[in-house]
Amino acid sequence: MTLPTVCVGDLESDKYDAIVLVSPLATMDGFHAKLKSALEPVLALDGSAKGKGCTLVPVDLPAKRLVYSNTGPVDRDYDDLRRFSDAGFAGVKRALAAGAKSPLLVAQGSMPYCGNSKEASLCALLGGMAATYVPLEMRESNKEKAQKVDLLGWAGDQATLDYAAKVEQGRIVARDIGGSDPERMAPPRVEEYVREAFKDSGIDIKIEKGQDHLEKEYPCMAAVNRAASTVPRHDGRLIWLTYKPEGEVKKTVYLVGKGITYDTGGADIKAGGVMAGMSRDKCGAAAVAGFMKSVQLFKPKGISVVAGLSMVRNSVGANCYVADEIITSRAGVRIRVGNTDAEGRMAMVDVLARCKEMAIGQPDPHMFTVATLTGHAVLAYGGYSIAMDNGPARHAGVGLSLMKAGDSVADMFEMSTIRREDWDFNVDKSGEFVSILQCNNAPSSRTPRGHQMPGAFLQQVSGLDNHQLKSEFPIKYTHLDIAGAAGELPHPTTAAPLPALVKFLIG
Repeated sequence: MTLPTVCVGDLESDKYDAIVLVSPLATMDGFHAKLKSALEPVLALDGSAKGKGCTLVPVDLPAKRLVYSNTGPVDRDYDDLRRFSDAGFAGVKRALAAGAKSPLLVAQGSMPYCGNSKEASLCALLGGMAATYVPLEMRESNKEKAQKVDLLGWAGDQATLDYAAKVEQGRIVARDIGGSDPERMAPPRVEEYVREAFKDSGIDIKIEKGQDHLEKEYPCMAAVNRAASTVPRHDGRLIWLTYKPEGEVKKTVYLVGKGITYDTGGADIKAGGVMAGMSRDKCGAAAVAGFMKSVQLFKPKGISVVAGLSMVRNSVGANCYVADEIITSRAGVRIRVGNTDAEGRMAMVDVLARCKEMAIGQPDPHMFTVATLTGHAVLAYGGYSIAMDNGPARHAGVGLSLMKAGDSVADMFEMSTIRREDWDFNVDKSGEFVSILQCNNAPSSRTPRGHQMPGAFLQQVSGLDNHQLKSEFPIKYTHLDIAGAAGELPHPTTAAPLPALVKFLIG
């Protein structure tokens, strides 16, 4: 899916059948005279229209309809730019419910303490664009419902529209992969989708597959894939996407995305109805793929980007891996499996090791893992993405800069810290058979520091623990747990943390 036709528009144009006005109610001084005259009598009579929400009124303009989407308060300590993105989304939704097919989005105002008018306008537009998304299965199965709008107008500047469109096209890729069902986005079909999405794009595509090959090169990922490999339509794929800019490369970025297309829990099977929604366990890889789409469109200079999508289904069956197995990772670290439902770190860790190998000697390397990794992340921080830096990344202020970038595009982060207890937790205390325990036997949500400990595991088993601040070649590494932010059924996925990554890495 590409975006519907989007263009800069004018309130007086007859191309639009609704005007969506996103603004706080602090003042109407800057409103178009006809918008002001349409709203004033309604606001005088209906007190509810002064609060957060949408109000539909007639307006003396060619569009006929005016949807006023009130952001609600914007000046309290805890208000943020989601006031504008939420209002943009709600306003376009309300216009569509009223029968509009060509809405014009208008954004006015700012956040006095945390966002200027340009950032507020961008967030409102990103929210409005998100409201036009149609899920992939619907587009493919029902042509009549394949498009919600014929035209989306923007009564703002062209630069903001261009930026938002490049972000949104990446978010479409992320939502398609992350939100589609376990068969439509089984690993081989993710490969098909990616090949089509990046055809003739300048992004290099490389696929690694086959159980024998994976066992040799990526043994931890292969363990997760073992049961699924016996079903060809579920067999795993490691998908590499590489962007190389023209001219000198000053920074290299490596992103590894968790792409568990369905998580049964494996031998430690998810019971009691909690398996529902586990098709969303691929949202980390989906966000990375979407980010690469935005990279393709922005064509940033001076930065090279390598993305590894670890697409594998955690199936249960006679051939599945089980707890107590001992596996040697790509980096040569012996681990004992403690819980097959901790498959995400298994799927990513060898791919992370491969990225580490590629990073040696490259200019200013920085590595990310992006994953819907733990239920503990949701318990700890609710619906927010979480960033966890290693020493070199923390020294460079990466996590805090990512938080700041996310705040400016309404894609919020919380910071968390990987501490010595997390490193100690993973060590096999007997020292007799293995170095590292893959997991304890309890869910992350029942484990103290259950989202930080996997961040230590990924470093210990990939060999990144050899690239700390004290090493000859330190490598910045940031682990992103997006379990709370990715979005839950029945709603489309959010594509978090794509906007924040774009802002932070591209600008």
